[in-house]
Amino acid sequence: MKLIIQIPCYNEGGTLAVALSALPRYVEGFDSVEWLIIDDGSQDDTVEVAKANGVDHIVKHSGNKGLARAFMSGIDACLKFGADVIVNTDADNQYNADDIPKLVEPILQHRAELVIGARPIETIEHFSPAKKLLQKLGSWVVRVASKTDIPDAPSGFRAINRETAQKLIVFNDYTYTLETIIQAGQKDIAITSVPIRVNEELRPSRLVKSIPSYIKKSIITIVRIFVIYRPFRFFGTIGLILFSLGFLIGLRFLFKYFEGNGSGNIQSLILSSILLGMGFQTLLIAFVADLLSANRKLLEDLRFKTAQSHNINNNKNFRLESEDPKNID
Repeated sequence: MKLIIQIPCYNEGGTLAVALSALPRYVEGFDSVEWLIIDDGSQDDTVEVAKANGVDHIVKHSGNKGLARAFMSGIDACLKFGADVIVNTDADNQYNADDIPKLVEPILQHRAELVIGARPIETIEHFSPAKKLLQKLGSWVVRVASKTDIPDAPSGFRAINRETAQKLIVFNDYTYTLETIIQAGQKDIAITSVPIRVNEELRPSRLVKSIPSYIKKSIITIVRIFVIYRPFRFFGTIGLILFSLGFLIGLRFLFKYFEGNGSGNIQSLILSSILLGMGFQTLLIAFVADLLSANRKLLEDLRFKTAQSHNINNNKNFRLESEDPKNID
């Protein structure tokens, strides 16, 4: 059994050494533990720090492609290097690495395929009230969309088994955290969470440049989640609201008309017609979007089966060995 701990990095030369010094080289239940970093177009000495601190594998992006792309590049590389379980953590040493054995335990015991580390949000001093509220809101949206009970959906401290890693696809460029949990819920992946500890803040969050920016990106992410993973509910709800408003306004016009005041309420008739038409068209979009969502699921299943077949063939003919850090373009 091989465990690979991956760390997405973008200009993390100042904190990476601290994070790496805390990572384990042995975890009970695994024959080997390797480290992998994803250099997402860093312009500082991130790579040099990684090499100096014994990182086994280095994945390099030619430019900054964002956290979500870096996460998926790391997943793909971990699979190529034969990982049975992948742990994702941050380069700013936010998560307590001593909790990695606790994080992988449900996977080793075959109780889960994806494990999320749940931070003590309420007691984290450097989280502003607005950020705590958005963390709760994002987690609630994910619970609704995924039908899971994960309390800290934005947490990046997570463990994934090999089969689940092969199934994951991330569409969002901003972050992978919410989307991967929703996919797990939709694909019947066994998911759970365990309480974990956090360390003192070494640097401000790169994802939260400002509260207004964080709110804007969080809202966009949440809306995209519903559009992609719950399209019928999203468009159906909007369509029903518009249709219902048009229907009620139309009833009001009829009531006035039979009272003899119809000629003075033509505006209501026009508005009712517009809303009924918009509502009907949005409901049609809901059905079309639902069909597209079903087609996407079929394509994802086909991708997973193709990846499994490819891995089986590779295992028969090749054995990946990595003694020195390698670059993967």
